[in-house]
Amino acid sequence: MTSIRNRLQFSPHWIALIDIAAISAWGVLLLEYWVNQKLTLLIHPNYIPLSVTTGFLLIAIAVYRIWTLLQIRKSKKPLPVVEHLSILPPGIGSLLLLMVAILGLIITPKAFASQTALQRGVGDVVTLTQVKPQSFRVAAKPEQRTIIDWMRTLQVSPEPDLYNGQKVRVQGFVVHPKELSPEYFRITRFIVTCCAADAYPVSFPVKLSQGDRTSYSPDTWL
Repeated sequence: MTSIRNRLQFSPHWIALIDIAAISAWGVLLLEYWVNQKLTLLIHPNYIPLSVTTGFLLIAIAVYRIWTLLQIRKSKKPLPVVEHLSILPPGIGSLLLLMVAILGLIITPKAFASQTALQRGVGDVVTLTQVKPQSFRVAAKPEQRTIIDWMRTLQVSPEPDLYNGQKVRVQGFVVHPKELSPEYFRITRFIVTCCAADAYPVSFPVKLSQGDRTSYSPDTWL
């Protein structure tokens, strides 16, 4: 094990460069995702300012590390060797972080689609309990209600006749659950409480007055 670690060891100069590259890459990744509005696919909007601030801080740290490295080289002093306890040899951890950041810059995150909604239980209204009930406020006008407002309203008062003639104006993508007859589809949105890993779908069925759901392809945004 010791011989393997010795073979994988980098010089202090290369370790410093790899660390700077990893810090810079992650700063650029966070800012690039923010500029191109990719962060909204991965985290809750409340955490975007924190992520953007982190991106700028990482860039600032990288610039400071470059400046200190240049100062050391000008003084012709040897780079200090920082001792740390780690399974991986010095520099390998930063190299792995650099590779992950590069992959993040190359691979574009995709929005959740109808197949993901079906896999996570698009027809399951129990997931609505994950949202804090005290934040629930019913809009005065039915057309101002969000899809979550409508789902909560239907949970409290599930009688369809109570809503006859009320206007509905919600946005979401089309899902075709197998258990619904052809004149029905579900309009769906994903709710992100923290990050994409805990995103869950909320939806309600839509009945077509004419034709069937084949006129509305899955993933169509309405």
